Amino acid sequence: MHRRFQRFFTSLKEHGCVSYAKIATASGFCDVDLLLIKATAPDDLPLPERYVHELLKIFSISPCSFRSFSLSFTRRFRSTHCWRVALKCLLLVHRLLRSLPNDSPLRSELLWNRSARLLSLNPCHFRDASSSASEDYTSFIRAYAGLLDEALNIFSIETILSEDGELPENLSDRMREVGKLLEILPQLQSLIDRVMDCRPIGSAARSFIIKSTMKHIIRDSFICYTTFRRDIVVLLENLFHMPHRNCISAFGIYKKAALQAQQLSEFYDWCKARDLCGPYEYPFIDRIPHIQIQALESFLDGMWQLTDQSPSSSSSTASPSSSIARSRSSLTEDDGEFMPKGDVNLVSMQWEKFEDNALVVKSEEDEREPLIKLEDGEKAIGWEWEALLEASINLSPMNQQQTFEEAREDQSGKEKEWQLQIHNNPGSHNPFY
Repeated sequence: MHRRFQRFFTSLKEHGCVSYAKIATASGFCDVDLLLIKATAPDDLPLPERYVHELLKIFSISPCSFRSFSLSFTRRFRSTHCWRVALKCLLLVHRLLRSLPNDSPLRSELLWNRSARLLSLNPCHFRDASSSASEDYTSFIRAYAGLLDEALNIFSIETILSEDGELPENLSDRMREVGKLLEILPQLQSLIDRVMDCRPIGSAARSFIIKSTMKHIIRDSFICYTTFRRDIVVLLENLFHMPHRNCISAFGIYKKAALQAQQLSEFYDWCKARDLCGPYEYPFIDRIPHIQIQALESFLDGMWQLTDQSPSSSSSTASPSSSIARSRSSLTEDDGEFMPKGDVNLVSMQWEKFEDNALVVKSEEDEREPLIKLEDGEKAIGWEWEALLEASINLSPMNQQQTFEEAREDQSGKEKEWQLQIHNNPGSHNPFY
């Protein structure tokens, strides 16, 4: 009985707000707040396109209307308990953010409302009270709100490449652009995860307006995945120019992309089965074989073992300074004063200072050097997966053990052959032969 009364009260409240907005606009008074209320009517019809165009027209005429719209959206979304109203509010903001440029004031105003704790999209505190299957609609609204919150964090998902799709020729500029890719690609992966979380269940999967909303969500995911697939190829082409720390970050992105491709393919198959978009609209999903992940991981582990040998070599170079330091201990004490033997003290101090500085400079240069040093005119782009597999196999511990056993067998064979020659030599039995 309490739920029925709550549903009746929610429906009466929402229809009363829409009726007031229609009467106010019919009398000639119209503002952003009334347009928002009329666009988010609690019915089963999709979001009218004319309200989106009217709001865009108002934004182009009056820039100060961005703040009034963000406040109206925050108030409308926070006070409603009807899933239809909440869904249309989120879809209206989604359409406006896609139609406006990335640096529009609307994004800044929504971020300001979120920082002032006036708007909470993740976590979303919405709870439906207008239907019998409130849990299904509540979960979808919260997932959609989390998707928009993730989209607000990404100011620009456009590619950082030039129009011809190539990076700068200079190595330092190229590594700077690749460093930006290392920041953008994890955000795109998180956004794709949010898209897959928006899969409706139960009664929400059969709703007409939720299906129309899913079409907008899926079409935006096409753009995100196409951008991600293009940028990760650029990241792999410049993998061997980067330092070891960036290589590990890039490998983590590539390893997650292999798992995400399988999940995204299953999600798109689910969408195709429900005719949410045309089959020709879906992009091709690049499946990353597991053997590529293993080859790249073993290769990076092998290069890490090679870079670990640099501290041992630096310690061996520090042996002259330690020997001179030991020569400093050969001082004699005479009448409470330490007297050096000759000029050993002066020479050892200067040599030790120079050696320490050389070690510091060498360690800094090793830190700045890339993972693999290439010859002049040689590029890492030409490395194919066959060469990478061969290199990973050569660097694997099993192959090293096998090589060691083969060397032992060759050595034992040579010893047997030498013993056989001695045994066949007649002079080996008589030392006086």
